[in-house]
Amino acid sequence: QVSELVQFLLVKDQKKIPIKRADMLKNVIREYKDAYSEIVNRAGQTLQEVFGLQLVEIDSKRHTYILINNLPHVEGKYLCRDEEKEKMGLLLIILSFIFMKSNSVKDTRDTPPCTPQNLPGRGHHRALCRYLEITPIPLTDPPEFKYQWGPRAEKEISRKDVLNIVAKIQGKDPTFWASQYSEAEA
Repeated sequence: QVSELVQFLLVKDQKKIPIKRADMLKNVIREYKDAYSEIVNRAGQTLQEVFGLQLVEIDSKRHTYILINNLPHVEGKYLCRDEEKEKMGLLLIILSFIFMKSNSVKDTRDTPPCTPQNLPGRGHHRALCRYLEITPIPLTDPPEFKYQWGPRAEKEISRKDVLNIVAKIQGKDPTFWASQYSEAEA
């Protein structure tokens, strides 16, 4: 069951969608549900030892998990395949903008926000949106939305790295932005 769960998690993670406990139980663990914790723990150890991935619960109420790269990276440089570099660059720009604007950006366009459902056929955009948390702002007409770092971004991307990227682009020391610097160092 452990190796089956490892395979299941690796396949699910390719879409960068959080993995639900219910799906693990239904599709892999099935009749061994009494051993769920042991199977998940052992699968987590295997993922760590073999692939350098960490199984992280991002929502304890909904029991959803993601895999994050646990291999060391050089500050500001993330391990990714060539085809992902463009997506990572765009993601870092978006997350930098949100971080520098006090961790929240308002969208005032009348078009629907960036959501996986609203972007059929645009896989790279859907993947980017999985790093964002998009919340409707109540009582706004036309509808407005608030963008923040999502749970995947919180676990996978360092605010310190993001601030260093902004500082490098702006040609300033990261301490120039006192509140962001103190948050990144915390």
